Amino acid sequence: MSAPLDDIDKILVDEASIKRRLKELGDQITEDYRDRELAVIAIINGAVIFVADLIREIGRPVQLDCIRVSSYRDETHPVRKPEIIDRIRLDLQGVDVLLIDDILDTGNTLSKVARLVEDMDPASLKTCVLLDKQTPRTVDFEADYVGFEIPDEFVVGYGLDFAERYRQLPCIGVLKPELQNPPEWA
Repeated sequence: MSAPLDDIDKILVDEASIKRRLKELGDQITEDYRDRELAVIAIINGAVIFVADLIREIGRPVQLDCIRVSSYRDETHPVRKPEIIDRIRLDLQGVDVLLIDDILDTGNTLSKVARLVEDMDPASLKTCVLLDKQTPRTVDFEADYVGFEIPDEFVVGYGLDFAERYRQLPCIGVLKPELQNPPEWA
């Protein structure tokens, strides 16, 4: 069995760049929400590491809740429309909300969850993604805060997975093509 980094074809974003960008995003969000409390809604599992690190960089009081959405199964492209698996429990009426996801690609997941949050009547809603994949969107949607723009390649690491693997990597890399099919796991 190979080490997880051995399965990476190339690194797109290294650990030091991620840490630097988290600090910048945290400072920007802190400034934008000056004198206001913020409710962060994390789309998990993919955003769990990003959210945990980012909220520690936000110098404002933060409430946290998670929503679970699935659309990939064990594939490299979405295989179905996003399905809400676990719902938001916070009362978001009149609250400033920051919705955070790991990656914006088709736009389907983030736009669906944003509509769900909008129906909860927040005071404001902004979105934040670690990665904005430069791929054609199936819906017209852009994030308010973006960590990094990346090319249209299949990436793993720093919370992003393939078949629930590689989330623990400290960087973001392109999975070797021969491992994207999906392989037989030992």
